[in-house]
Amino acid sequence: MNAPVDSPEIGREIIAAGFRTNLHDQGDGFPVMLIHGSGPGVTAWANWRLVIPELAKQRRVIAPDMLGFGYSERPADRVYNRERWVAHALGVMDELGLEQVDLVGNSFGGGLALALAIEHPGRVRRLVLMGSVGVSFPITKGLDAVWGYQPSFDTMRGLLDVFAYDRSLVNDELAELRYQASIRPGFQESFAAMFPAPRQRWVDNLASREVDIRSLPHETLILHGREDRVIPLQTSLTLARWIERCQLHVFSRCGHWTQIEHADRFARLVNDFLDEADQAAAGDS
Repeated sequence: MNAPVDSPEIGREIIAAGFRTNLHDQGDGFPVMLIHGSGPGVTAWANWRLVIPELAKQRRVIAPDMLGFGYSERPADRVYNRERWVAHALGVMDELGLEQVDLVGNSFGGGLALALAIEHPGRVRRLVLMGSVGVSFPITKGLDAVWGYQPSFDTMRGLLDVFAYDRSLVNDELAELRYQASIRPGFQESFAAMFPAPRQRWVDNLASREVDIRSLPHETLILHGREDRVIPLQTSLTLARWIERCQLHVFSRCGHWTQIEHADRFARLVNDFLDEADQAAAGDS
């Protein structure tokens, strides 16, 4: 949708849950699906570009632009909620013939991954939650600013400062790229329809019930940046208390972009975690 033909953000197009969906599909092996966050101008490629190549060395990596984001279709009714996004993620799996995947969710995407694992536990082998929503918390100033974004270069530049602890990752060139992505035709109309004020209700919509989280049977890896100003570390501490089979890794000197600020370490942790399931499956065969 309105991208240069040589843009790395464009993968291939499928129809998922009835909607045209742009996704990246790289590598071979047991599939892992990556669900991006909800920042303005986000795409699957922008979110996961530094870790897709490493993960794809030994597994099939599926990274879709979720409904209404990036270069996937925007529904004409502009209705967005957890239930519709989960249905879209399942639609991606169904269209690709994937009965089961390892599931990695970033922030907003973590809330969707958590809900999908709860509602369809057999479709998920292992779960990775990174800077994830999924439990209710008082909305932060950072998240309210992200979801309330009104397009301008200066606003985008300020948001990038909120996302990253390492300011060397944030420069005017990156801000200009993300700003231009946020003003593509139709984007702001769609984005504004996703999380209108009062925005606490969307934090709550993306949250799952404590009893359901406590009942999760999946081995789960939880990752969070200690200096995250968008999603508070407390959310991952709560998830770590509630999920029986889990491990929690907290990155110091890291904001909301664990997969960017600590890309190599992120990829190693995720690969090692998923390797355990690969090895167990090989032993059972």
